[in-house]
Amino acid sequence: MGMDTGATAWVLVSAALVLLMTPGLAFFYGGMTRAKGVLNMMMMSFGALALVGVLWVLVGYSMAFGTDVGGGLLGNPFEKFGLQGVLGTGDGAPMAGSIPEIVFVGFQAVFAIITVALISGAIADRAKFGSWMLFAGIWAVLVYFPVAHWVFDFNTSGDTNTGGWIGQGLGVIDFAGGTAVHINAGAAALALALVLGKRKGFGKDPGHRPHNLPLVMLGAGLLWFGWFGFNAGSALGANAVAGYAWINTLVAPCAAILGWLLVERLRDGHATSLGAASGAVAGLVAITPACSAITPLWSIVLGLIAGVACALAVGLKYRWGYDDSLDVVGVHLVGGIIGTLFIGLAADPGSPAGATGLFYGGGLTQLGLQAIGAFSVLIYSLVVAFVLAWLISKTVGFRISEEHEMTGVDLTQHAETAYQYNEPGGNFHAGQPGRHLVRTPDGATEEVSA
Repeated sequence: MGMDTGATAWVLVSAALVLLMTPGLAFFYGGMTRAKGVLNMMMMSFGALALVGVLWVLVGYSMAFGTDVGGGLLGNPFEKFGLQGVLGTGDGAPMAGSIPEIVFVGFQAVFAIITVALISGAIADRAKFGSWMLFAGIWAVLVYFPVAHWVFDFNTSGDTNTGGWIGQGLGVIDFAGGTAVHINAGAAALALALVLGKRKGFGKDPGHRPHNLPLVMLGAGLLWFGWFGFNAGSALGANAVAGYAWINTLVAPCAAILGWLLVERLRDGHATSLGAASGAVAGLVAITPACSAITPLWSIVLGLIAGVACALAVGLKYRWGYDDSLDVVGVHLVGGIIGTLFIGLAADPGSPAGATGLFYGGGLTQLGLQAIGAFSVLIYSLVVAFVLAWLISKTVGFRISEEHEMTGVDLTQHAETAYQYNEPGGNFHAGQPGRHLVRTPDGATEEVSA
């Protein structure tokens, strides 16, 4: 098959859109934290971007899309190590369908990056940056790269590659990452929240409220913008399938915003900007696996369900006592499960996915397959992430000290503060009145009394 230049251009643009989602996530998460932790929160996203980008080129792509070496469980880590065998130009360029394989490498790389970055929202204000980076790298290798193989690797060339056991083996539908991205990240986030424990004053201290809601809204807007590349780009072509996914990616979050705001209005008496931003993300999460399988009308229904369910789910952390700081579990894990299972109910046989859900006379078969895929990823990610976080906590340590938490993770981990008021003698440290951050003669930073 020759190269389709239109498809290639669309996938390149989509990859850039998905890459933008990680800085968008940094804004979204950063605005939801306290003023003295915003830089650390944003750094965890940028740190994941840097680390996973390197790991993807070294072994990640090969583990996810190399020739299967274990019954659909893993690609050969060494087959395409450093992208050997993938590079090439002109007529000799290796192809992935109608696009050059190197373009596909880049598109999948940004999926890996955003998945790891999503996890960080569960541990705001209390994690060592170095320990987070250690966790991020190991989790990507042990969990994301294999799960990407399970879900996204399909044998379309007739060679000996058997493809992933969830996507190709079982026939689970996950168009753009409800299992591999959102359930995967949400389960790992729950594990980290359990291992690191609660922030000081969790559930009682009003200082844990979002410090900058305009940043949250900006981040949500950037995420939604990038998500069109995430979902419509997964068609791997500039075609009607991309258009189908694009429309569903528009309408589901619209409905989810309405659902979330309705819950807030009935429960709390007012609709909030944080609710609107969170509702949009919840709808985007839910439609991600289903955007090629259900009609726009069913996407509205799914969005409403996700908006209501996730709005209710984020409050479970107070009832059950786990401190998922920025609601990764309530939005990404719950939303991912809802979207993945909804395919088994509302999949339209006339859609690009071609599956038949229960509402169209398809019985419970597809729903059962969707459940196997969703909960297999959930359990695997939860267990591995919990063990990994526990080992890091017991060795190098994962959580900062209580004193550092009170001072602020930005200052103690990065020697910086987000908001500077240019007072004499240095930069005022918001949250620590009477303290300044100054530069010493050797170029280091030091906190001193005013």
